[in-house]
Amino acid sequence: MIAIALSAVAPGFALLSYFYLRHELEAEPLGYVIRSFVAGAILVFPIMFVQYAFVEEGVLVGPFWKAFVATALLEEFFKWFMIYYTIYIHKVFDDYYDGILYAVACSLGFATLENFLYLWVYDSIEIAIWRAVLPVSGHALFAVVMGFCLGRAKHSVHERFWLFTAVMAATLLHGMFDYILLVEPMNKVPAVVYIVVLWMVALLLVRTANRSNHRQYK
Repeated sequence: MIAIALSAVAPGFALLSYFYLRHELEAEPLGYVIRSFVAGAILVFPIMFVQYAFVEEGVLVGPFWKAFVATALLEEFFKWFMIYYTIYIHKVFDDYYDGILYAVACSLGFATLENFLYLWVYDSIEIAIWRAVLPVSGHALFAVVMGFCLGRAKHSVHERFWLFTAVMAATLLHGMFDYILLVEPMNKVPAVVYIVVLWMVALLLVRTANRSNHRQYK
């Protein structure tokens, strides 16, 4: 059980540490990062309840609707909502990379608790490895895209456009990932390829956000 618990939380903390250390300017206050992580974890139970209700009522159960609406839109909207009201509107959110860091922290809080509950039920190291590679990484990568847009919103005259793009871009990427898993449940190769492509995009966005900070503060 201890091995399963560690397997459940280790990927989230490892990914959060990586994105925290990629901030090339001043380090963000760790307390705010932890608060975002906890805020994401708080979302797990209410979202699980709504998703359970959808299943019981036979609503949004087709692969497309389940992937893009019942899962992706529901989860990404509430992550966006939590990030906006707990971090974005505060003065600690003051540079382009902050959006990525706090979005990743919130998303990994959600993914880590979800992963723990999933592995508590299934109790399998093999499943733990696959969930680390796919769903947990996926949540972090969707958050990078959302956070990049939030960072742009904070410094743009078109703030509403970037705020809308933040939630919709993350929803589309998340929905596509879930749809691939739903239509190819036994073949993990397409999902792995998708995650690899998302990693390349995420690293590019991280580099772009850091460069924007250097231009802003030089």
